[in-house]
Amino acid sequence: MYTRTFFRKEITMKKLFSILFLTCSCLSLAEHRISWEAVGELPAQKSYEKNIGTAGLLQGMIDDYVVVGGGANFPIKPLTEGGAKVTHKDIYLLKENKKGLEVLEQTQLDTPIGYGASVSTGKEIYYLGGSPEAAHNKDVLKVSVENGKMKVEKVADLMLGFENGVATYQNGKIYYGVGKIENEEGKLKNSNRFFVLDLQTGENKELAYFPGEARQQTVGQVLNGKFYVFSGGSSVSYIDGYAYDFEKNVWEKAADVVVDGERILLLGANSIKVSENEMLVIGGFNYYLWNEANDKLSNLKDKELADYKAQYFGKEPFRYEWNRKVLVFNAKENTWRSIGEVPFDAPCGAALLKHGKMMYSINGEIKPGVRTPRIFRGEFR
Repeated sequence: MYTRTFFRKEITMKKLFSILFLTCSCLSLAEHRISWEAVGELPAQKSYEKNIGTAGLLQGMIDDYVVVGGGANFPIKPLTEGGAKVTHKDIYLLKENKKGLEVLEQTQLDTPIGYGASVSTGKEIYYLGGSPEAAHNKDVLKVSVENGKMKVEKVADLMLGFENGVATYQNGKIYYGVGKIENEEGKLKNSNRFFVLDLQTGENKELAYFPGEARQQTVGQVLNGKFYVFSGGSSVSYIDGYAYDFEKNVWEKAADVVVDGERILLLGANSIKVSENEMLVIGGFNYYLWNEANDKLSNLKDKELADYKAQYFGKEPFRYEWNRKVLVFNAKENTWRSIGEVPFDAPCGAALLKHGKMMYSINGEIKPGVRTPRIFRGEFR
């Protein structure tokens, strides 16, 4: 549930966003409310005039620094006009101020990155796979900050090429998988394989298979000592959830993503941990429309396919009915609930970060092929 306050018509859209409030009745944080405001945009990538927004970003916190970058968009021509997707090399070092996030540094990596898995330890960020270049989609990069400057270095290799998967850090090891993973033919395919990388030795080891169907773009967090992984999709939508026991190397069933009888697809969503028991999720495609679109785009032909593409990709963002609900999963109670809605277009593939009482939603896709350049800041009150 949320309340909106509107002033005179001449108020700018940016100012309007700053007075939209998301009221939370049951989130276990002080004052039980999140207030949102738009706080700017990222600078243009080098050699581009404007940053039109990206999806699939590298993301993380290092102490009180925000690091984001990479990701992909359609900067030359829109997807509807046959534009090619471009994956970027630029990464940004930002820090909070009263107005939002100040850009302290912008640099370029040697290779483009997008749709890999980001893992933050608090002191560094590890980025797994996610390169459109086959020679680099096994790379494990470490991003650190020294004397106010970013340092990026390759520190390990994954067992197989990897993107659009889930990952977490636990006791010097990174657990990863359940995404697009390189198969025997050297192609990235949806998978339910699961691995662990020992950061000290560089050794990769395969663990128990994720028990759901092969998929990509799940969300997950470590809650109460277990790794909870939910939803995702392939050619169809999934809402199931499972918890991985690190000590026993087994998965157990967790609650499906159902709120008030509604199935909610978290494909493309992102999550943050808000307490030992709870994770918060923003974004996700529509469960039923995703299935319908996949079916028609795969099976229609010729004029029928062209007509469907024209009407499907030409709609306004709200007509895709992507998930605007702010969801909370409680591991102790094994339950999902909604605590309101975001007062902006639902993002998929956005960066979502938490620092103290502040939360940032950075860029993301707001309809197929279209990104937003905006950064939104939510304050837990």
